Amino acid sequence: MTRATLDKQPHEVASMFDDVAANYDLTNDVLSLGQDRRWRKEVAKAVGARPGQKVLDLAAGTGTSSLPFARSGAFVVPCDFSLGMLREGKKRHPWLPLTAGDATRLPFRDDVFDAVTISFGLRNVQDTDAALRELYRVTRPGGRVVICEFSHPTWAPFRTVYEEYLMRALPPVARAVSSSPDAYVYLAESIQSWPDQPTLAGLLKKAGWSKVAWRNLTGGIVALHRGTKA
Repeated sequence: MTRATLDKQPHEVASMFDDVAANYDLTNDVLSLGQDRRWRKEVAKAVGARPGQKVLDLAAGTGTSSLPFARSGAFVVPCDFSLGMLREGKKRHPWLPLTAGDATRLPFRDDVFDAVTISFGLRNVQDTDAALRELYRVTRPGGRVVICEFSHPTWAPFRTVYEEYLMRALPPVARAVSSSPDAYVYLAESIQSWPDQPTLAGLLKKAGWSKVAWRNLTGGIVALHRGTKA
């Protein structure tokens, strides 16, 4: 496999995720030292899905991130552009309505969802602005967006240690546990090049979202951004 470049050509990124689908959830658990489970719990709290609500879980991968919304009684639509991820998800959760879709051209009508969310997927989209506009389009007025994404630690000494881990420790660990370690080198590089918390908040406002705010998790390794459609 040719490692996807930071130009984020959609077919290359999709192929990369196809290759890591089988062990993706396990690898993330190992590389994040178990923190990914805590982060996803915080996403579920922020979305606050209620029975009967419609939730779009974009970049849902195998559907693991969609399970808390389904358990709440909401109707959740897991959507991803990696067919390999969706196939793996269908094996594990055949009852979920897994849907293939491109974040920049979502296959849904306007004003459909009460909440839209994307975790650890926005930085892999070729056009961030287009994705944020699409999420806005498919959300009903008064609905909400929750974005969980890797970000930048706010304390400089911790940021230095974290960046060393990303570029030095993560690749050998990925080689030990992942079926496609080159994919995780790309992911480490994409984290470093991703906008910081205030910049992403600005992009949300530019796409039309109001009441935009964010909360740092694990010292800013991850940030939880929120917004509302007026």
